[in-house]
Amino acid sequence: MQEQKYAIKDWAKDDQPREKLLMLGAPRLSNAELLAILIRKGNRQKNALELAQDVMRLAKDNVAGLGKLTISDITHATGLGQVAAISLIAALELGRRRQVAELEPGEEKPVKSSRDAAEWLQIKLKDLTHEVFGLLLLNRANKIIRFEIVSEGGITATIADPRVIFKKALTGNATSLILCHNHPSGNLKPSRADEELTQKLVQAAGLLDIRVLDHLIVSDSGYYSFADKGLI
Repeated sequence: MQEQKYAIKDWAKDDQPREKLLMLGAPRLSNAELLAILIRKGNRQKNALELAQDVMRLAKDNVAGLGKLTISDITHATGLGQVAAISLIAALELGRRRQVAELEPGEEKPVKSSRDAAEWLQIKLKDLTHEVFGLLLLNRANKIIRFEIVSEGGITATIADPRVIFKKALTGNATSLILCHNHPSGNLKPSRADEELTQKLVQAAGLLDIRVLDHLIVSDSGYYSFADKGLI
């Protein structure tokens, strides 16, 4: 005899994710219950909460892992529809932008240390699965003018063109730079090529009266600062 399947709307009110949030507040819901609210409705095989649990399993039951999922990952591995998957990706992106905004230095909070910049960059780049090389352009007060990605590579490497870097610095009226790239593997040790590129850029920047304050390598597990290690 086939087991009867109940939709979430048929559950007791205090078990339904939306009603539970209204009664108890968002912090009292599990990760899957919060996702179920975004998913809204299930399909013929599973209700919204079961689909949400599938998404969490896909992310290895880790909220940080959700940010690395693509729409294709979600729809192919869970049976969730594209519209619901887009809603999840949009919500995750808003959450990431909120984190970046909370840490973003401004006029009242200029970059004062490698940690200030690294924490901001970790959030900015943490969900990428490939390497990118970026620039923080700063003014004389060490306020960030803007962040630019100048090149993108594969899983293990990217190539940065000094001509592109200094063109962006000059057009952005930057007086100093923080170079950065991510290591999706989590390994923070700089390569010999990283060290050689850093020295080349520091020397070239001096000719243009631009200071390279640091070169940061960031990953989910932490950061490496060339300046802190005395390499700049």
